[in-house]
Amino acid sequence: MASANTSWSEENFSCPICLDVFSSPVSTPCGHNFCRACINKFWDEQVQCKCPICNIIFGTRPDPQVNILVSEMADQFRTTVRVKEQPCFEPAEVLCDVCTGTQLKAVKSCLMCSTSYCQTHLEPHQRVAGLKKHRLVEPMDRLEDRMCKKHDRLLELFCQTEQECVCLLCTVTDHKSHPVVPLKEEYEVKTALLGKIEAEVQQMIQERKLKIKEIKETVEFSKKDADGVIADGGQVFTALMRRVEKCRDDFNQTVKERLKTTEKQAEDLIKELEQEIEDLTNRSSEVKPLSHTEDHLHFLQTFRSLKDPPPTRDWTTVEVRPPSYAGTLRRSLDQLEETLNMEMKKLRDAELKRVQQYEVDVTLDPDTAHPRLILSEDGKQVHHGGVRKVLPDNPKRFIGYTCVLTRQSFSSGRFYFEVQVEDKTGWWLGVVRESIDRTGVTGWTPETGYWTLLYYKDVLVFRDDPDVRVPLRAELQKVGVFVDYDEGLVSFYDVEARVHIYSATGCTFSEPLYPFLSPWHHEGATNSAPLIISPVNQTD
Repeated sequence: MASANTSWSEENFSCPICLDVFSSPVSTPCGHNFCRACINKFWDEQVQCKCPICNIIFGTRPDPQVNILVSEMADQFRTTVRVKEQPCFEPAEVLCDVCTGTQLKAVKSCLMCSTSYCQTHLEPHQRVAGLKKHRLVEPMDRLEDRMCKKHDRLLELFCQTEQECVCLLCTVTDHKSHPVVPLKEEYEVKTALLGKIEAEVQQMIQERKLKIKEIKETVEFSKKDADGVIADGGQVFTALMRRVEKCRDDFNQTVKERLKTTEKQAEDLIKELEQEIEDLTNRSSEVKPLSHTEDHLHFLQTFRSLKDPPPTRDWTTVEVRPPSYAGTLRRSLDQLEETLNMEMKKLRDAELKRVQQYEVDVTLDPDTAHPRLILSEDGKQVHHGGVRKVLPDNPKRFIGYTCVLTRQSFSSGRFYFEVQVEDKTGWWLGVVRESIDRTGVTGWTPETGYWTLLYYKDVLVFRDDPDVRVPLRAELQKVGVFVDYDEGLVSFYDVEARVHIYSATGCTFSEPLYPFLSPWHHEGATNSAPLIISPVNQTD
């Protein structure tokens, strides 16, 4: 093998963890090198095994193999370059404090003089009796910072109580009863702690990067969702505007046609009247001269020759009635309402499909079920058994009313589930907060943590103070429940009719929410059908 290139720096052969020259270097699957002891110790202190450099997380703890090439080069480098023993300073970089001009490298530092000396200027300390008593150590830089300000001795110990560096005399004075350890020992402890902190910081950085990615993905999804809503709304409003314009045009056309018919009738009557007036005027012209003659013979002879008067209509019963527009506008609005209902149905379908995409898989929790309730093995059905079972005490169990919660709870975001209520004369369902009273002593309103819909004897209400009665169009078969935790919204839907039933808005959620079901009373088997948590079927 070629000799080590001494022009390379020590960091080329240093472990990234201990910062010392590699000892038994091994490679991780991602290609980075560490001392075997360092990487094993690092992984022992981590929840997940990952690379300290690139933070790649390994599914299983790797068994790193020795990197022969790096090991041989590190050994050769160690023989040609002196490895630093003190991580805080480089001995080769300490210069003589006495030299003038070009400073030579120091070979020793005097703790009494707080000065570093080269071989030449160290000579008095080796010759003069008084100076021989001075304590000489390996060259150190910043000697004044390494000396105890109180005792003027080297800071070479660490007080674990006061968490500060101390000298040997400090341990018999101010720190007499305190546990102290050598600086190197505490350094190793703090280095390991620092490595753990760094790993935790890197993990926190990764978590925040993932959170940023999650937020960006949410914003992107929200943009696409908004585009879809705008497109759906645009189609609805465009169809409505076209229908309004058509209804307006049809209405105007109908009114104009009726007015035109009336005007035509009046015009024809006026023409007929004018013709009769003309005929009567001509008759008057013939009769008037004869009425003024006093010649009896002429009068009688002329009268015989007079023509019969023209036929005329009896105009006393003839009239032109203004056109009636009664019902015209109403019929146009009825057509518009029909179109609006069609578009509303499309909109309701789109709304239900939109909330159905937040479907969650929930199962009933037997630990919360009232003793009279019977749950199916898969946790999807519950019905009233009619008989109270003897069950162990459980603070989560309902004992006042026949209710049950799901195992799953939700503390953020949106969720949706559907419950089949077919063939039941009574039921109660919705969501509740975790801390609700299970004894039935308190009320069942949003103020006490209940956001629920109750059906009993053909009456549907949202439980509040007072209850809100909800119109019931037809017998409900399946109810959908949608919750937007962050927006404070709880909505109920008639899934089969694809109709919105009721929404509670402006809700304040401060703890986990649980889906809540109650099959209501048994009522002599007339209400024995189960409530069934059913999968969402998004039909086109």
